[in-house]
Amino acid sequence: MSPSRILRLLSTEPSRYPSRPQFFLLAAALALGTHSFAVNASEPTSISNPEIQTFLQNHCRDCHADGASEGGLNLDTLPRTIGGAADLAVWVRIHDRVQTREMPPPDSSTLDETRRTDFIAALATPLNQHHASEKGTVLRRLNRREYENTLNDLFGTAVELETLLPADGRSHEFDNVGESLGISMVHLERYLDAADLVLESAIAKTADPPPVHVIDTHYAETREAKTHLGKVWKQLDDGSVVFYQNFGYPDGMLRTSSIPESGRYRILITGYAYQTDQKIPFYVGAKSFTRGSEQPTLGYFDMPPLSPDGEMTTIELTAHLEYRYMLNIIPYGLVVRDYNIRNDGVDGYTGPGLAIANVQLEGPLKDEFPSRGHRLIFDDWQREEVMPNPPSKREKSWYKPEFELTSSNPDESLRNSLQRVASAAMRRPVNASELTPYIELFRSEQDRGASTEDALRTAVAAILCSPDFLYFREPPGKLDDHAIATRLSYFLNRTTPDKALLRAAGQNELTRSTESLLSHAKRLVAEPRFDRFVVDFTDAWLNLRDIDQTSPDQKLFPEYDRYLRDSMVEETRQFFATLIRENLPVTNLVKSDFAMLNLRLANHYGIEGVDHADIRRVRLPNDSVRGGLLGQASVLKVTANGTNTSPVVRGVWVTERLLGVHPAPPPPGISGVEPDIRGAATLRQLLDQHRSEESCHACHALIDPPGFALESFNPIGGWRDRYRSLGEGERIDLRVNNRRVQYRLGLPVDSSGTLPSGESFEGFDAFRDCLLKDPDQLAMSLITKWLTFATGREMGFSDRQEIESLTRQSAQRGHGLRTMLALVIASDIFRTK
Repeated sequence: MSPSRILRLLSTEPSRYPSRPQFFLLAAALALGTHSFAVNASEPTSISNPEIQTFLQNHCRDCHADGASEGGLNLDTLPRTIGGAADLAVWVRIHDRVQTREMPPPDSSTLDETRRTDFIAALATPLNQHHASEKGTVLRRLNRREYENTLNDLFGTAVELETLLPADGRSHEFDNVGESLGISMVHLERYLDAADLVLESAIAKTADPPPVHVIDTHYAETREAKTHLGKVWKQLDDGSVVFYQNFGYPDGMLRTSSIPESGRYRILITGYAYQTDQKIPFYVGAKSFTRGSEQPTLGYFDMPPLSPDGEMTTIELTAHLEYRYMLNIIPYGLVVRDYNIRNDGVDGYTGPGLAIANVQLEGPLKDEFPSRGHRLIFDDWQREEVMPNPPSKREKSWYKPEFELTSSNPDESLRNSLQRVASAAMRRPVNASELTPYIELFRSEQDRGASTEDALRTAVAAILCSPDFLYFREPPGKLDDHAIATRLSYFLNRTTPDKALLRAAGQNELTRSTESLLSHAKRLVAEPRFDRFVVDFTDAWLNLRDIDQTSPDQKLFPEYDRYLRDSMVEETRQFFATLIRENLPVTNLVKSDFAMLNLRLANHYGIEGVDHADIRRVRLPNDSVRGGLLGQASVLKVTANGTNTSPVVRGVWVTERLLGVHPAPPPPGISGVEPDIRGAATLRQLLDQHRSEESCHACHALIDPPGFALESFNPIGGWRDRYRSLGEGERIDLRVNNRRVQYRLGLPVDSSGTLPSGESFEGFDAFRDCLLKDPDQLAMSLITKWLTFATGREMGFSDRQEIESLTRQSAQRGHGLRTMLALVIASDIFRTK
């Protein structure tokens, strides 16, 4: 929404927020503040070189003028100036098609190379000029996840804020690109809600540290014990045994573990593998009875048998748990037929089970009291509890303390508090004049009768809704040290800069010394918060954010379960993190001699010798198809729906995500190709007919071959030689979880193809070898993705030369991912708006 629109709303709709008088000041500050450091769009760029127009007249008019507009290009209506993104895209397309010799068509042109080269050079000049003038004009705000990370890290809280805010727009893969991150009145109201939640969580509600709760429980104490003990659970002297693997009912939820207060808890699970000499993997999650509530996975673990001297094992983990959530502990791989236990009873059943003797929860764990956010606001004040009348009220369970703020110099304390909060929130030093609006807001709230603390909270909330907090302050040109510190921190740790980075910025180290900049980058990669980068980048780049977009048909894919879903995502994230931390070559993205596996994935992939529940590095057999992203179940699932695969969807994924090539969208009026759900024809056979249409052939020649190669994998990433069908096909005698499968084996898979270069391949492994022949393209694509993610803008024409230079430098050093990351951070693109 434009600043003028916000101001109009302020003047015409004052009754919308009657309980929030500060909202209007905040909205006006946002509108005017954003306007104050916004940048005007560039002037149109003329395509005036006569050589360009002569070339188009002599070599292009036959097909693209006088009523002819092949490929959607008509020179008669082609603008002679570049006035915006659409004009630029048209002229870049002309440049690229001439450069790649696609146009003019070789069979209809006598164009010599000198004229081609001269035309390309002449056209590149205005394209570079216009894009360079445009790329610094777009403002970039924090996206939802960056906003949540920032507030929680500043104030020492763990509040869920992402889902509170409107969804962020996307530019291609990424949701942190400035041109797609709009702002609305809804955003403004939600930012106020978020600030209230964080301040409420950060500010101490008691004068003394809150108590740490200790909960000891076991299955015999649960309400379900009367129903399940002696039937599907077995009571022992030292615990209870769970035989079932079930995410439905009965499951392993411990109602007596209900969390009394949201926070971080230490969890101790003591038990052993019962009636087996093998480890038993098990799931630990959290569950709530609130309909639609999230059920987070806390981890997968191995429970070994009793030690030779009869000792149990205690598994320890730490996790954030929400109020009234309960632990859910479920063994994996224990397939029990109901009639076994019905016939023999749990006492006579001899199969393995998970024995749980005791579960203990301790928390909320506090690293500090009061929180860093509390100290950030109140360090210059005396904050004392107001004694109730009568004092005996303090002993009541419903009593909530009230506090009074005092100071020997209230004006100085106020200024110091706002200075600390504003400098931390705005990620740079804040001068006295910038504090004036917030001081005035504090005064106006006091005049309305608000207490000192409430007025101070309002002023702090205003800072957290200000443009200098919500937006990256990046004027066009070379970035200053604080802007670079901010960009680096949000790139690698997805949050506000830490003290060491801000200290370096304050001493101008980051602009003065590339070595200092890279040293801080190396430090941030070693931080635990680097995991946020891995999650956010792979969610966007590989589209892992859509892992739950479809639910596999249980009749076609009965082996799909929650353990497999969680494992496939973790495999990809840990694989990518390993490539960076060990500086492995970019070719590992396509083919690698190792994978990050646990027993669930290994079983799914048919790899022997893996018996651990957690994800670890596993060396692969030489002939394995699983090394690299294209053989990972997460990638294969997000590129399919719940029942079948599409070579088109998977082909587009490979060309865009791995190769950095974005095929044109289908022409208007061209319908998609729908699979034959009866299994009588493969999608490949249907695509052969589709590709015969002239308007479809060029793009499908690019995107179909990678998609055909990936047809060897089903929608959940399993290898297949034949398609599964619920219609026609061969019946098979196979059981999954002791149930006979309902699907049939249909037509054979054909994973061969021919690349646009004319090179043919006979299957998936041969296709991977084709990709490995051009590691520079893999590196250039990843460098481009990283620069987009780091800078918050799409790379364009004027960036090409430097990206090509970075790719050459990377090639000279072996294309290691950590090396590539350093080149990106040291680049002019990274350090310039």
